Amino acid sequence: MGTYIPNTKEEQLKMLHEIGYKDFDDLFKHIPEEARFKGTLNFPKGKSECEVSAIVSGMADDNKVFHKIFRGAGAYNHYVPATVNAIANKEEFLTAYTPYQAEISQGILQSIFEYQTMICELTGMDISNASLYDGASAAAEACAMTHDRKHSTIYISHAVDHRVREVVDTYSFGRNTKVVVVPEVDGETDLKALKEMLEGDPSAACFLMQYPNFNGIVEDADQIASIVHGAGAQLIMSVNPIALGLLKTPGEIGADIVCGEGQPLGLGLGYGGPYLGILACTKKNMRKIIGRLVGETTDSQGERGFVLTLQAREQHIRRDKASSNVCSNQAQCALKASIYLATVGPNGLKQAATLCTSKAHYLAEQLEKAGLKLTYDKEFFHEFVTDCPDSGKLLAALEEKGILGGLPLEDGRILWCATELCTKEDMDEVAATVKEVF
Repeated sequence: MGTYIPNTKEEQLKMLHEIGYKDFDDLFKHIPEEARFKGTLNFPKGKSECEVSAIVSGMADDNKVFHKIFRGAGAYNHYVPATVNAIANKEEFLTAYTPYQAEISQGILQSIFEYQTMICELTGMDISNASLYDGASAAAEACAMTHDRKHSTIYISHAVDHRVREVVDTYSFGRNTKVVVVPEVDGETDLKALKEMLEGDPSAACFLMQYPNFNGIVEDADQIASIVHGAGAQLIMSVNPIALGLLKTPGEIGADIVCGEGQPLGLGLGYGGPYLGILACTKKNMRKIIGRLVGETTDSQGERGFVLTLQAREQHIRRDKASSNVCSNQAQCALKASIYLATVGPNGLKQAATLCTSKAHYLAEQLEKAGLKLTYDKEFFHEFVTDCPDSGKLLAALEEKGILGGLPLEDGRILWCATELCTKEDMDEVAATVKEVF
């Protein structure tokens, strides 16, 4: 960046002298000699736009692009209406940074407010923040919200995505918080073990479950809520937002905090990101929810306006009492989620969820007929696990046909997923391939 700094060498040296250094080498003297770069960088000669485009296109050809996808496990191949990117890519949204001067950022504030409103409607919660970076960090922050002097132990189901559990562990390690994993039995949370563990621990702060869980199973969340609240802990539900188009909302179940990965809401796969962390809660947790909150008000002339609210918190004057250092959000991704939800509406979301689950059940039936046995005989939404004699052989055969099969798990099992974009012909082709291989 040195060549872009608008000052002269003499001015730079003057600034160095002012802060007590004689030159740049003196400024970087704390960096070990062996770690410093010596010599010159041999950059290739610059190329034209045409040449660069050809080179990059050639590099992209090395990628394997699948148009038939039967893998989920946290990132899902859903239909994204053209409206989503057409609106979100307008320059007034692309250039609008996080609103530090809230009074002159009414447009971006309104978009965040609309996002919060829709997430509350979707989850049945009272409060939603302006979003987080991803579902895993949202889960970790949700757990941290329940920590206090008397309640310092986090319980988490083994049926939660192991990557989410790892992020919760990392956050908790830095905060000196104990994390206990509740075992699973037959693909879902062991309710007997959950009850015994919570009732025997007065320090239990919360229990985190996934809905549907990593194995695709829709667990008995009502019974889990009863056990958790009976032990004096809080229930956190990590949700698939598309599934909420059909399933009972966390609010109806009695959850205290909701988190989740917002990627299914119009963000596409995007090579793994950027995605969107959903975080919402009941009113009793309003003072503990982290991140930004946008509120609605009226100005001096009675006109509708928007403000950042509850801001005298961890980002500003009470840093020594902070439970989080989050002070920004994924506003562009939240905007896309808002546009997606506004475009499809309640009926469209329900239709997408219905197509997902009906196609997943059709796929499961065809795979069973082809010889793969379902590992769990449980209710599922749009993911399910099958046993497989040789998962590597089957997935390789599917890949040769341009099909991305399910996610290989331990013991030769496969986690399959179907969304509204999976056609009957594609699912029949997968089943036919199973018969060919085995």
